[in-house]
Amino acid sequence: MMLNSDTVELDIPPTHSETESGFSDCGGGAGPDGAGPGGPGGGQARGLEPGEPGRKDLQHLSREERRRRRRATAKYRTAHATRERIRVEAFNLAFAELRKLLPTLPPDKKLSKIEILRLAICYISYLNHVLDV
Repeated sequence: MMLNSDTVELDIPPTHSETESGFSDCGGGAGPDGAGPGGPGGGQARGLEPGEPGRKDLQHLSREERRRRRRATAKYRTAHATRERIRVEAFNLAFAELRKLLPTLPPDKKLSKIEILRLAICYISYLNHVLDV
């Protein structure tokens, strides 16, 4: 099991670096030009829409609300969609490999995932029975 920052819950207040780096997509921290809230950006952090909260507005939010806002960014959604696509491809590949091991007539018959699992269970039971005899 892989751990990431979302799986560990600690009750410590956010540090200055966590506020800047962890919430840069939500308006926390300064942009590459050094313009943060109150800086040359006219009071708005880089990448914020008018009326969107700046860093000071994020500090009073609960950890869960900050996480929810961070996950609402386009960058996060794109990365999540990519990870999910890779996971689903690996899942489908594993089913295809399992399918190749199962005898059916015709051999290239298309089976659903549940049919593959049920057929695998029956085939394993059959092989156990053959070994016991």
